[in-house]
Amino acid sequence: MAEVLPPPLAAWLTFLLPMMGALATPLVARLGGRVRDWFAVAVALISATLATSMLPLALEGFSRAYSFPWIPVLGINAGVLVDPLSILMATVVGWVSLLIFVYSVSYMEGDPGLTRYWFLMLFFIGSMQLIVLADNLLLLFFGWEGVGLCSYALIGYWYRDEEERYVGRLGHVALGVPQAYPPTHAGMKAFLMTRVGDLGFLAGIFLIYASAGTFEFTALARDTGWASALERHGLLIPTALLIFLGAVGKSAQFPLHEWLPDAMAGPTSVSALIHAATMVKAGVYLVARVAPIFYAASRGVGGVDAFFQTVAWIGAFTAFLAASQALVSKELKKILAFSTVSQIGYMMLALGVAGLSLSFVDGFTAGFLHLTSHAIFKASMFMVAGAVIHVTHTRFIDEMGGLSRSMRISYLAMLLAGASLAGIPPFSGFWSKDAILASVLGADRLPLKPAVYLLASATALATAFYTFRMMGLVFHGVGAGHAAGGHTHPREPSPLQWVPYTLLALASLGAGILAPLALEPALVEAFSKHLAGLGIEVVGHGAALNPLALATSLTMALAGTGLAWYFYVAPPAEPGRFLRGPLAGLYTFLENRWYINSLYYRVFVYPVAAAYAWSYGAVERGFFHRLNDGVAGFMVVFSRLGNWFDLHVVDGVVNGVAWVSSLFSLQVRRLHTGLLQQYVVAFVVGVLFVLLLLLMLFGGA
Repeated sequence: MAEVLPPPLAAWLTFLLPMMGALATPLVARLGGRVRDWFAVAVALISATLATSMLPLALEGFSRAYSFPWIPVLGINAGVLVDPLSILMATVVGWVSLLIFVYSVSYMEGDPGLTRYWFLMLFFIGSMQLIVLADNLLLLFFGWEGVGLCSYALIGYWYRDEEERYVGRLGHVALGVPQAYPPTHAGMKAFLMTRVGDLGFLAGIFLIYASAGTFEFTALARDTGWASALERHGLLIPTALLIFLGAVGKSAQFPLHEWLPDAMAGPTSVSALIHAATMVKAGVYLVARVAPIFYAASRGVGGVDAFFQTVAWIGAFTAFLAASQALVSKELKKILAFSTVSQIGYMMLALGVAGLSLSFVDGFTAGFLHLTSHAIFKASMFMVAGAVIHVTHTRFIDEMGGLSRSMRISYLAMLLAGASLAGIPPFSGFWSKDAILASVLGADRLPLKPAVYLLASATALATAFYTFRMMGLVFHGVGAGHAAGGHTHPREPSPLQWVPYTLLALASLGAGILAPLALEPALVEAFSKHLAGLGIEVVGHGAALNPLALATSLTMALAGTGLAWYFYVAPPAEPGRFLRGPLAGLYTFLENRWYINSLYYRVFVYPVAAAYAWSYGAVERGFFHRLNDGVAGFMVVFSRLGNWFDLHVVDGVVNGVAWVSSLFSLQVRRLHTGLLQQYVVAFVVGVLFVLLLLLMLFGGA
């Protein structure tokens, strides 16, 4: 087997090179903007190639950690874990990120902050690859926080908050809460909401360390005594759920999902990177990494079904929740953002039901297959969206239309990627959704399984509908707003933009053709070996062939596509005329994001802001300002008293002493006549005075 580099070196360089490239970016920028741009692309290419060089090891089921002492006094090591999960994930991250980088060269051309942009983008993928390849929870957490920091900076990249950079429609208000936000607000919102999950994640990490004395994945899988120790104290399920809370925040799952739709305030290339290959997939990867360990370690202490049930239910509900909001959204990138939240819910659902069925590998493989499929088609769709927004000068789909005639390549790419998102066969999205539905049916220990299956099926229907609703309003019809008004002349973007998203769209079709024949069987085989190394027995893997799941996924995809085609494509059926009575209220409810976003502001943001305003008025201005003013006034009075004392007492004493000294010196000076006779007389008188004094003192002794 030929390898470019030994596995440990390739793994280390996969994440270290982008980080070092980020640090070198300001220096390379001195050589010129184009050199800087293509330097970033070259670093991403090398990183992706290094990850791919380990791919044969994944197919063999190779699994090994390479580490060195990090904090010796605590027995903590730092290293990389080379196994099927990390290799496959690193490969997906590497190549999708590379194509987004190529797209960025043209899309971001002329932006004045490109050195900052490339620094953050390189550090972003370096941090993500660190998450993927870290061999322990603590090192993973460093990459986790690096991704969070970069996402905050990139979402708020246009920090001057120009009105055209806002996300949401200006003037849209729900429960008195504005629904349009500037980039800096959106970046801070993402930072704060994900921090909630991160705190839970960190607490879970240290609970495990307190019981196991190690953070390393291989050690946790090998010696499961820590699970028994946590179970004895009733902490096994809480620990697992705390770690899952970190995934909920990073992957924008309910109830920490509201930051992701507003993250669209950043550049579209950033949106593509966050949604396709990096940040939101970090949570899914974390669950995929720790769930088998909890599952294998807990079998002797009562199981962790409650953990897997929570993961499955939150995933299913989030998938439906976000899909319902995408049905009515009019902002192109926000539709794709809601879609990302929904599709990640599908991935969480698959990982959750994996631990509730006889065959863990089925749900595990289905979740990763959908992760890969989604990374490919969603990156393509976001990049097309960026091109469309650029040429139409609007982000709202009701101000677009008729673009299929002038942007044929972009239309074809969006159509192929959208068909995969909608679950149309033979695209990759069809097979991965089918595998997830089949896994749900195989989850024997899933409470209310029919309800979960119904939510997943309804989500598939909604997904197909909102995908082709978007296609109809953007690319079909006679055009509206900017595109139809003659203000712009839509045309294809630079090949540096359309080549990457077209390649990804074609890859989605290619992966779909290969999925049932080669891709899914290869993943099952690789993950079976991976799970067997963790002590999880593989009991067969036929869930993807479940006839009911196959019929459901096909029916939902075709029904949703057909309805959207009827209402928005050929010919448009004016859906607004159906939105009367209760449907109008439902439309408003969905458009206002189930009022969850507004309630969060009402419950969490506004009270804190009000408390700040009160404390500023009552404490800062009412107490500290008055205290400062009082102290300042006292010091003025004190300084004036000091000045009077200095002038009238100190200076008076000094001046008096000086006057007496001056008078004395004046009298003494009169004695200095310069006449020798007077000096002799004075000397004799002085001697006589001394003798007389001595006689008076000692004469009677």
